[in-house]
Amino acid sequence: MRIVLRCGSVSADSFKNPLIQLIHMVTLSHSFGFRIRPKRPFSFELTVKKPAGWSLFSPFEIYEKGRLWTVTYLDGLLAGIVLSKKGTVENPEVLVRVFLENDQGAARRRRINELVTKAIGADQELGKFYAMAKKDSILKHVIGDLYGMHDTFSPMLFSDAVLAIMLQMAPLKRSNEMMASFINNYGEVAAFDGKRIKAWPSPRKIARLTEAELARKCKVGYRSKNLVRLAKRLSEPGFPSAEELEDMNVEKAKSFLMELPGIGDYSSDIINPHGGFPIDVWSAEVFGKLFFGKEPKNNRGAVEMVKAEGIRRWGVWSWMAFFYTVQDLESLSKKIGKRLRVT
Repeated sequence: MRIVLRCGSVSADSFKNPLIQLIHMVTLSHSFGFRIRPKRPFSFELTVKKPAGWSLFSPFEIYEKGRLWTVTYLDGLLAGIVLSKKGTVENPEVLVRVFLENDQGAARRRRINELVTKAIGADQELGKFYAMAKKDSILKHVIGDLYGMHDTFSPMLFSDAVLAIMLQMAPLKRSNEMMASFINNYGEVAAFDGKRIKAWPSPRKIARLTEAELARKCKVGYRSKNLVRLAKRLSEPGFPSAEELEDMNVEKAKSFLMELPGIGDYSSDIINPHGGFPIDVWSAEVFGKLFFGKEPKNNRGAVEMVKAEGIRRWGVWSWMAFFYTVQDLESLSKKIGKRLRVT
């Protein structure tokens, strides 16, 4: 679902490193293009490059003047993707060019078209959410700042789950270091359209490692156990894909996700394609201030209370409310006169 799993976000700038290790570079020389006409309103900038720094697919992706170069796995293929803004927020259009290692048939190209369209949330309806948000004392402040921002969809469940594990029980700086090392050591470098961009490792590659090797190379400590087990589980046939999870009801999808090594209630709410209202110690402070007017005395002890209030207040829109709010904390702080931590 989302590639960053903590409010305050992991900024893509944290991953910019001139010493990226080109361990395995794959030249993606075959390309094809298509157009996507998202449902309006659709802000290209806010959707593909979130204000809080959330990346679309890879922390190493490049955004320049209405164009995004990124890389992920689509339908099992390493794909370089170039998204270009056309049109306006009210009359949007996105030009897409996909680069692959080998030429693919028409059916595979159609499938990739569908995945990219879903990934940028092109078919997402915002009207009902905005109608609710206009009447809410918190959300009414953020929808103006973030008008046209669509939620996005990650086709690679493994990367989201890895992020969830690395963000647990660690300062943000430490999490950034672990993630950058993990991708640098084991991700493939996609060379396409004059760019070289590092992709998240595939679960099959990580499943072949020992826990000791992963811990030593990426300095992930005890997390190596869950990371290797997670990779093995997602490399096996039978576990639902992100799209299959989306087709289930929210409770069933969450029950599958909580079977994964290292994934608990908070992490499953984030990586669940249905979303949730993911409250941890950090976000309990932020939403505690928003809901009750003051910071909880004990953030950890307030997690369940804050989570329950968010669901009571926003119901089926809980994820979208969470998503919009954490993208706008700096501006929201000024508007409501309360300092909301943004890192």
